[in-house]
Amino acid sequence: MYSVRLKKGKEKAVKQMHPWVFSGAIEHVKGKPENGDIVMVTDNNNDFLAYGFYNNTSRVAVRLLEWNLETEINENWWRKKIRTAVKFRESLHTEDTNTYRLIFSEADYLPGLIVDRYADFLSVQILTSGIERIKHILLDELQDLLKPKGIFDRSDASARAHEGMEASSGGILLGAEPPEFVSVRENGIFYQVNIAEGQKSGFYCDQRDNRRFVAEHVRGKKVLDCFSYSGGFSLNALSKGAAQVISVDSSALALETLKRNMEINSFNDIPHQLIQSDVNKQLRAFRESNEKFDLIILDPPKYAPSRSALTKASRAYKDLNRTAMLLLNEGGLLATYSCSGAVDLSLFKQIIAWAALDAGKEVQFIQQFCQPADHPVRSSFPEGEYLKGLLCRII
Repeated sequence: MYSVRLKKGKEKAVKQMHPWVFSGAIEHVKGKPENGDIVMVTDNNNDFLAYGFYNNTSRVAVRLLEWNLETEINENWWRKKIRTAVKFRESLHTEDTNTYRLIFSEADYLPGLIVDRYADFLSVQILTSGIERIKHILLDELQDLLKPKGIFDRSDASARAHEGMEASSGGILLGAEPPEFVSVRENGIFYQVNIAEGQKSGFYCDQRDNRRFVAEHVRGKKVLDCFSYSGGFSLNALSKGAAQVISVDSSALALETLKRNMEINSFNDIPHQLIQSDVNKQLRAFRESNEKFDLIILDPPKYAPSRSALTKASRAYKDLNRTAMLLLNEGGLLATYSCSGAVDLSLFKQIIAWAALDAGKEVQFIQQFCQPADHPVRSSFPEGEYLKGLLCRII
């Protein structure tokens, strides 16, 4: 077997079962492993630490899989990991919800593999060379376990490039091609999901619980949903008695899908407005026209893709939340989120406090939000905790 020897003192994280070995921690590579090959990782004394798959292109040179010397990483090993991940999600599939994440990369000991379920279809992202190697096993096991009508490829080209992999062509991996819109249910609400062209894998199932929690506070209120996408927060608000909902997103396709979702849920009779616009620009327009709201939802894209972007991202989060605070009625609620893993909850609270200070407001933190059960966080891999949110009363 190929082996990777670490520099002296670089074994601590591996012993703590962190799944990444960075290229700078490696002293020597024995043999000439190709990208995706399984290697043995040893400390500087050549004592065994773990097995993982290798990539000489990625900054993460080894993604660790197994810490038991006697365990062989073979086809049965991969199949067992896939079966275990799917089994852990069984309780999520109910009459009210048939869309959720089946496999969440490192959290399920399958680095670089994301699988989302959309009713009878699966959307797959293969983002590492090691997972690309076992794609045939993956597809066969998913087909055997779930009998989907089709499995669709939504692998992100930029992520694959970091691994030295060619861009994925997308399209059908197995079975039938999905219709233009797949009908799914979440929290009892129907959605039309465009698997082929929607953002990420087609839908943001990581906000499932948070949509329901925020909707508990909307009855009789005027609600503004920013970065609304296909309407997750908007539709939950409409279903729970909001007096009025305004949805803002820059994507025409997203808003067209939201409109379709309103129709299939029979929400057309509830006052609702769709606005295609840059959110920051639209918030300023609301400010200029003295528009006020009772509850504002901010669910922006990832502002900090890495720690090097934290300063710029912090300013962006602060400016966004400050403007929103100025649009709230006295005692209004702000549900604000960050999906940037580099921004932890403590920093996010501090950013909101800075925003409130600039806006001349006081903030009460009412509730904290996180990612749901199908997006678990390994204790040895805190980087997997990316989604956080706060429900704030603005005074």
